[in-house]
Amino acid sequence: MAVEDLVAWTDEFSDLIREFPINDFVFLLAPLVFAVVGGLILYHTHTDYWEKPKRYTVPTPKIPDECKILEYPTIKVPSSTAIQCYAPATGQFLGLVNPSTPAGIDRAISQSRAAQAKWARTSFGERRKVLRTMLQHVLDNQEQICRVSSLDSGKTMLDAQLGEILVTAEKLRWTIRHGEAALRPSRRPTNLLMGYKRNEVRYEPLGVVAALVSWNYPFHNLLGPIISSIFAGNGVVVKVSEQTCWSAAYYTMIARGALVAHGHDPQLIQSVVCWPQTAGYLTSHPGISHLTFIGSRPVCHQVAASAAKSLTPVVAELGGKDAAVILDSAERDLGRIVDILMRGTFQASGQNCIGIERIIAAPGVYDRLVAMLEPRVKALRLGLDQDVGAMVSDASFSRLEALVDDAVSKGARLLAGGRRHVHPDHPSGFYFTPTLLVDVTPAMAVANEECFGPIMTILRAPSSSAADLLALANAPDFGLGSSVYGRDSDPVLQEVVRGIRAGGVAVNDFAVFYAVQLPFGGAGGSGYGRFAGEEGLRGLCHLKSVCADRLAWLGVRTAIPPPARYPVAGRERGWRFARGVVGLGYALTAREKLGALVDILRNM
Repeated sequence: MAVEDLVAWTDEFSDLIREFPINDFVFLLAPLVFAVVGGLILYHTHTDYWEKPKRYTVPTPKIPDECKILEYPTIKVPSSTAIQCYAPATGQFLGLVNPSTPAGIDRAISQSRAAQAKWARTSFGERRKVLRTMLQHVLDNQEQICRVSSLDSGKTMLDAQLGEILVTAEKLRWTIRHGEAALRPSRRPTNLLMGYKRNEVRYEPLGVVAALVSWNYPFHNLLGPIISSIFAGNGVVVKVSEQTCWSAAYYTMIARGALVAHGHDPQLIQSVVCWPQTAGYLTSHPGISHLTFIGSRPVCHQVAASAAKSLTPVVAELGGKDAAVILDSAERDLGRIVDILMRGTFQASGQNCIGIERIIAAPGVYDRLVAMLEPRVKALRLGLDQDVGAMVSDASFSRLEALVDDAVSKGARLLAGGRRHVHPDHPSGFYFTPTLLVDVTPAMAVANEECFGPIMTILRAPSSSAADLLALANAPDFGLGSSVYGRDSDPVLQEVVRGIRAGGVAVNDFAVFYAVQLPFGGAGGSGYGRFAGEEGLRGLCHLKSVCADRLAWLGVRTAIPPPARYPVAGRERGWRFARGVVGLGYALTAREKLGALVDILRNM
């Protein structure tokens, strides 16, 4: 009877479904779909969505009313300690900046520490609000931010948009979206003997941390450490480069403005600029709990030695000699790959720590790749309103020309550039001609030293094997970034990804591991430690291991058993008891564990 009732009910339900006037409700389908999709987009792109960011304003840097072009632009002024600021693309004088003294560094650290004591008690929600407001300001004022960066560092507006705004917006978005999950207490497993314990690792603020950053991306390199440091609950002091210190005050006010908008102390964030002889005072300062250094290997030796005086931990990013490895299986994709190689090599006039410094091509694609790249490199135009901007100074020009000359003398072919360029409209600007060197070998200095300039080098691998490609890719003592191009199903591609010695590998793309906030850092001569991502955020914290009773409410706590209590009543009995405890916890078979339990009971 029950089965017959079920069949009858099913038939009646089917009739009702067929008779339902679905056409009368079709008009609701589109709005429903849009509502669901819109809700998902909002959920995945916003945190605390209904908390609107606050707007604030920041005065822009003042440019002298008189446009003065320096004949020989330099940051040093005779008979003065001031830092002279100029536009590398034109030589225009921008102003003078007084460098920080040891007393000024003391004040900056003290002010940040005082603000951090209160900031450390803020919730992750409060910190997200500050970062959301900061992100909104960056998006609202991105053109002005790019113009200031272009003026101070010589890069084009396009390069500034990609290298200053995009990556900073992503770092803010990632931290807003994922920062709390990275820093929430992390539950850890226990064991049989400690089964009544609850274990976790807590990520607590360090106090005041510092970052010494390079000049190639003055906005992002300043904002990046600030974002991570303050979200972790720290105060931060950023030492900016003397080469781009004109923009530093403006960029610092952008970060501080977000704090002020939400009622927090702006002194939490400090920026300083000083001459090299004073920098050691900051790096060895006992008030600094952690150092991030972005710069060259020789300077890092000094920074690490200085930080060792106060036992301050250091994360060091020291540039690279990044290889782009082109496999034979990439032949059908060379048009797209050439576009990437051009952007990866010449963005910011090659002054890019994860820029492509070497192209390693398998024999099957080498000649065609050279033929495709030669006209593209020769067509590049120099100037802020053209393709490739200026370099920050002419300090590396003689070194770059010497690297090119050495390569040519050893058999390389120079197909484009290779020399400094006097711009017809801006003779005081610092320009180097986009350069293409082919038939480069590992014996040439240009294949081993970081150029940090607009120089594209191409090496031909002896064969298409992973072993030969990796021998070239891993030859220099650098290992920051890398990229590999080929068919996804090509077994050589995965062999190269596994074998390449680098902190990051982009497969069929360039530098995207940083654009998605994966941990960033290098191997070998490219430095140690990581910033960005979960690992970078946690690295700015004090890791505290906490072990507490899981069942304290039942009175289950550690008690020292009689055989182990001081004074020890019987040493042999106590030893056998302890042996039993070890066996119960760690013996490999159930029989051995049972024997260990007997040991414990006999010697209680």
